[in-house]
Amino acid sequence: MTETYIANLGIENLNDMQLKTLQAIVPGCSVTLIAPTGSGKTLAFLLPAFKLLRNKAAGVQILIIVPSRELAIQVGDVIKEMKTGFKVNICYGGHDFKTEVNNFREPASVIIGTPGRLADHIRRKSFDTASVHTLIIDEFDKSLELGFSTEIKQIIDSLSGLKTKVLTSATDSEQFGSYFPGSNFLKLLFEPGLISEALKLKAVRAAGNDKLDLLFRLLCSFAGETALVFCNHREAVERISKLLSYNGLPHGIYHGGMEQYNRELSLIRFRNGSHQILLTTDLASRGLDIPGIMHVVHYQLPAAEASWVHRNGRTARMFAEGTSWLVLAENESIPYFIKTIPETAELTEESFLPPFPEWETIYISAGKKQKISRGDIAGFLLKNTHLQTSDIGKIDITDHASFVAIKRAECVSVLKKIKGLPLKKKALQIELAYQL
Repeated sequence: MTETYIANLGIENLNDMQLKTLQAIVPGCSVTLIAPTGSGKTLAFLLPAFKLLRNKAAGVQILIIVPSRELAIQVGDVIKEMKTGFKVNICYGGHDFKTEVNNFREPASVIIGTPGRLADHIRRKSFDTASVHTLIIDEFDKSLELGFSTEIKQIIDSLSGLKTKVLTSATDSEQFGSYFPGSNFLKLLFEPGLISEALKLKAVRAAGNDKLDLLFRLLCSFAGETALVFCNHREAVERISKLLSYNGLPHGIYHGGMEQYNRELSLIRFRNGSHQILLTTDLASRGLDIPGIMHVVHYQLPAAEASWVHRNGRTARMFAEGTSWLVLAENESIPYFIKTIPETAELTEESFLPPFPEWETIYISAGKKQKISRGDIAGFLLKNTHLQTSDIGKIDITDHASFVAIKRAECVSVLKKIKGLPLKKKALQIELAYQL
């Protein structure tokens, strides 16, 4: 079945790390996989994990712990693309708890969840943990960094039938094994912390301490290529966003202080091309699969080497090229852990706004719980508008909402044509997707 899963994902060949992990994860093993951000760890543990499933009626067999709701959704999406046929439940904070409990009425073979929400379900006995034979803790170091040590221990203690243990991380730590006394972990180490050779390092320097104008000119120079702009604090993200909005540069923002809907929408719009610039904190430095990012911009320099590595891991992924930019004040020093001397780049004083993104996002007020599929949405649009298949981009479906990218030039006329029309015999709200 592994070959079928790989084919369903549209992947021709696994990389060396994925091949070795596939061989190492077997029933009863204890494995720690340490590999750089962007190296394909998710697929590395999912492929062997699904070989461990016995049948579809043996209760919950595999528990996957992830540090964030976005990563939980992302891992779930990869499993859907694999088309395994096994039922998977996803649990995370901010998701409706009653909906999750109802989902457990039909036993799932695999549960993916954040530590706090999973620990809560286990305390309330939402599902039987006795049948769980495999535990995977993805981005284990990030979960500990976020303060989930107690919840992780509670989850581990509840798994009386646990036999197979897999921990993944981008950095090594001796404390990982302490959560499983008596277990002898096989460590698979794939050069953590190394910056991709495909990554170029460049720096721009301001004539003074105000870097905002310099950042604006740098982002304009990208001419519509995708960019992640990292700040150390959410306040800086909000402040820069106001400047970019004032100057008419489309972008999104993403940080821990946002409501869940707005966080999800910002990522959806970035992934589907409705904006090419995302301002963020280190929250986006790990665990998110956003392909095709050309530029990582360090507006505020990271305080530690780990953050530097994780941020840069967002670009130059899986054999692609990318550029990491340092935005420096006049007398700002480069941190000691940045060993490579960046190439100095000069920007023109005059800035030209890039063209608006090719895509715009439409919101539809129905999702998975209303049995809406991507095919339903595409068929609805093709039948009731002048759109061609090439005019419809990425379609994302959440529990109670759907988001579809369509060509920006067609947006106004499309919304007029479908206003008031039922989708699957349901009267739905359909409009441009804006942040609340």
